[in-house]
Amino acid sequence: MQLPPVRRRSPPGLAARLLLACWLWALALAASAQGVELASLSARRADGALELEFSARVMLPKAVEDALWRGVPLYFVAEATLLRSRWYWRDERVARVARSWRVAYQPLTGTWRVGLGGLNQSYGSLGDALTAASSSSGWKLADLAALGSDKGYYVEFDYRLDTSQLPGPMQFGLGGPGLSGEWTVRVERVLRLD
Repeated sequence: MQLPPVRRRSPPGLAARLLLACWLWALALAASAQGVELASLSARRADGALELEFSARVMLPKAVEDALWRGVPLYFVAEATLLRSRWYWRDERVARVARSWRVAYQPLTGTWRVGLGGLNQSYGSLGDALTAASSSSGWKLADLAALGSDKGYYVEFDYRLDTSQLPGPMQFGLGGPGLSGEWTVRVERVLRLD
């Protein structure tokens, strides 16, 4: 008596799980291609002050870049908070600083304009404008006299696209400031000081 050949079957749903894993991997890869990557973040003591230096690489999502090309100005904000850790209470905030860059396309001249405070600079390409709006050096965070001799200081750093400064109709279309995932361009980091 001859037995029928045994066929090995994969567990039920294995193909679906593999397909889902591949899809999630591709989605994660696409998500990492847009947003902000913090290339460097450091603090140093110079001229009686604690200075912060950072550099980020900004990869804008398609909808955000389209809005820029249509003349909608975008605002990028960098915030740094210097904190001193305490074991007996919440951490003490020693200093907090913020900077805001305005990036806009000038269609008549075909240039990109980046504004920081009252200073405006023109650039020939969007990449150059984003590089200028995503880096800073010699940014005074706090006076060294305000810092105690103890250790335990750290900096909470946040760099983001400020959707609250978009024109009103665009905020309404997004479902409110910062609620659309496609318009979320942000990076946060904690830097421990020695």
